Amino acid sequence: MRPKIDINKLKHLPTAEDMFVEEYGAKGTASREEFDAKARAWYYAEVLKNARKSAGITQQQLAEKIGKKREYVAMLERGETDMQLSTFIMMSEAVGLKFALTY
Repeated sequence: MRPKIDINKLKHLPTAEDMFVEEYGAKGTASREEFDAKARAWYYAEVLKNARKSAGITQQQLAEKIGKKREYVAMLERGETDMQLSTFIMMSEAVGLKFALTY
C-alpha cells in the first residue's frame, strides 16, 4: 500500500525556482545570468562529450579533426572554457551531430 501524501506539507516545500533565487539570485540579475550561461555551456559540453564517446572518438582524434589541441577539447568538456559558435559547429559535425537553428 502506498503511503498517503500530506498536501499541506508539500505546500511548504520550496520550489526549484525558490532554491535558484536563494543561491544564484532572481532571473535577470547578473549573478543569475552568469549561472545560466555556465549551465548552458556545461550542458552543450556534455552533449558533445557524450556524442564523441558514442562515436568512439578520443579527445585527441577530435582535436585533430577540428584543428585544435587535445587540452582545449578537454577544457571544453570540463566546462572550464567557453567555446565559439564556430568551434561548437565543427565539433558537432566531427562527432556526427547535426546543428540547426530554428525559430
